[in-house]
Amino acid sequence: MPLDGGGGLFADPLTFRPMLGDPLGIHRVIEPEGALPQPAWRLDNDINRRFETEIHVDVDALNVDAASFRQMEMATGGDETGIAELVRQTVQARGKQHNPVTGSGGMLLGRVAWVGASAEERGFTVGDRVATLASLTLTPLALRNIRAVRRESAQIDVEASAVVFLSAAMVKLPSDLPERLALALCDVAGAAPQIARHAKQGQRVVVLGAGGKSGLLCSAEARRQVGARGEVIGIEPNERAAADLERLGICRVLRVDARGALAVRDAVLRATSGHEADLVVSCVNVEGAEPAAILVARPRGKIYYFAMSTSFTAAALGAEGMSKDVDMYIGNGYAEGHAEHTFELVRSAPALRELLTRRYAE
Repeated sequence: MPLDGGGGLFADPLTFRPMLGDPLGIHRVIEPEGALPQPAWRLDNDINRRFETEIHVDVDALNVDAASFRQMEMATGGDETGIAELVRQTVQARGKQHNPVTGSGGMLLGRVAWVGASAEERGFTVGDRVATLASLTLTPLALRNIRAVRRESAQIDVEASAVVFLSAAMVKLPSDLPERLALALCDVAGAAPQIARHAKQGQRVVVLGAGGKSGLLCSAEARRQVGARGEVIGIEPNERAAADLERLGICRVLRVDARGALAVRDAVLRATSGHEADLVVSCVNVEGAEPAAILVARPRGKIYYFAMSTSFTAAALGAEGMSKDVDMYIGNGYAEGHAEHTFELVRSAPALRELLTRRYAE
């Protein structure tokens, strides 16, 4: 299929003048025809092609989402060279970092290299340090070199170029936070604002995977929202992460594996004298936590599945099979003002900021 599709959206090969392109980025879709960039199998990642609706970024680091990074660790036995090779293969085959097993991607950190005329209204200029807020699964990426794989933070140092579409969110990096911390926060920026919307004063909130990046932010936000009369319970089986969570003092920590639905239910009911949760948040990076979230939610309670490892089929059919009338929400990675909301949350909590800095910025 010819890339220009006969639509006249692409640069004139004789003058190399940028042409308009599409705000959603469909002009970069190679296959299948008619797809949007995120579900598309392959994107055009030729950085030498320019469109007025694009911003081009020189990329320093990729922040791979937790589910994708864990899958690559499992597939390679944790070998960093093997992880790097899987990323190379994915980008070579798909023109983007879109894990074919988990279907998820992550975010990137870099510097603005070029701004198309139609994108100038967004307020970015050449040289700005930025992080994307739209997934790598829809971001054309030209990868030249992988310099390092940082397993502790799920970040990968690269030499690369990326294309950001007019519709894809991006943020200038704050000057008061370490860049790698800001990148890590941008990867899960949608989590805390959604908790602020759903959690209410005096409620009981259970967070599955509370010791991970998104889990920490959700637990901290839940604590702010429920107040002194409310209760936050964190489910975290990893001893190191659970100890970190306990030191923060933002929730009661139960060391239970979220994949064990009955064990989670029993632990929560013991801790609450038989009471279920008003809001359950799933932040785990492995499959199989859907039933636990359903079991500990009260009738007409809310479940917010933020993790990309979630099977929404398992969640829907699981609730049906248990006859649990609960409201289930898909973890939308975008919320208006979500990056600044998350930055503010971390700024307001020095102990949380220190922990996240130690994990993701050092």
